[in-house]
Amino acid sequence: MITLASDFGSPYPAAMKGVVLQRSDARLVDVAHDLPRQDVRAAAFWCRETLPYFPPAVHLVVVDPGVGTDRDALVVRVGEHALVAPDNGVVVPAARRLAERAAADSDDDAPIECFCYDYQDPASATFHGRDVFAPAAAAVHEVGVTNLGTLEPIDRIESMAPGASPETVVDCRFPDPAVDSTEARGEVLVVDDFGNAITNVPGSFLDGRVGEAVAVNGTSATAVAAFDDVDVGDRLVTVGSHGYVECDVNRGRGDAAFELDPGDDVVLSL
Repeated sequence: MITLASDFGSPYPAAMKGVVLQRSDARLVDVAHDLPRQDVRAAAFWCRETLPYFPPAVHLVVVDPGVGTDRDALVVRVGEHALVAPDNGVVVPAARRLAERAAADSDDDAPIECFCYDYQDPASATFHGRDVFAPAAAAVHEVGVTNLGTLEPIDRIESMAPGASPETVVDCRFPDPAVDSTEARGEVLVVDDFGNAITNVPGSFLDGRVGEAVAVNGTSATAVAAFDDVDVGDRLVTVGSHGYVECDVNRGRGDAAFELDPGDDVVLSL
């Protein structure tokens, strides 16, 4: 299959699909096309949290504020997966997560191999999703992920271990929080469509604290295991499916209740 993720909304993804279907018989699966517009870090977060749940596939990811510039087009191989994207870091966290899962399954390090797709001048300087990345994804699908080295025009860049920092491609890492026994200082990474403000504070900060009061930037909330552990409309903090602490409201919007946006500093005090 080929998965597709972008910040294009509609109808631009249809053009990418049309290009892929002209060139391959791949099964196409939409991940999301409403990723935050031109927000590479948010897209990198959501790709990291979704793509590793797929079986082996080619993953086409286009969130590309630098479209039309001289940034590279990348094909990143991790085991039986390939990620096709602009060289702006958007797929690096997902590649690391895929490598971690592959290593956990086999007890061997799974290298992250990066290739540069040497495309010709595209028809449009503003729609490389259609003119560069969709053809690249179709080409990778047709030749097979394990045969990338034989595909023209692709040039090998490097291979890196899962924990390494790439030297020749743009990296993307999420900030580390400062955590002690009673306080965590972190940052809001993303806000999802429910209004849940997802921080970079590890869920372990709330271990053994269910039912206790937690201050979020001075605003009181309750640490819970499930949303309905507090009344409708009440503020809460909990550990989301991604393993981070998030600031929420039961059947409401946590971002509004706590006045939090992506990138904001957050201090959690027990």
